[in-house]
Amino acid sequence: VQLVESGGGLVQPGGSLRLSCAASGFTFSGYVMRWYRQAPGKARELVAVISSVGGSTNYADSVKGRFTISRDDAKNTVYLQMNYLKPQDTAVYYCNAVRPYNSGGYWGQGTQVTVSS
Repeated sequence: VQLVESGGGLVQPGGSLRLSCAASGFTFSGYVMRWYRQAPGKARELVAVISSVGGSTNYADSVKGRFTISRDDAKNTVYLQMNYLKPQDTAVYYCNAVRPYNSGGYWGQGTQVTVSS
């Protein structure tokens, strides 16, 4: 099982980034996909969730209206489009795959997002 995040980097406030998480080794379409983030000295925070069936989504209040999660089951990939980035969005972003109504699941290694002028 593998989850590989990519797309992080340094961006100015107000800018955009698109994170990708490529999955392998499990039946991707049957898993709820989540993006978490962890800033230095802070707890890991759930950012966005997309369901395994129907593609319903949920977001943390701090990113609603700015971030969009999506998935392409044909490519076994989940995305996080991040617009209007703020310095407080700076964190390591992690991809998580979990079976519906379960906890834990699989984790990626994380990708750093830094928002700074």
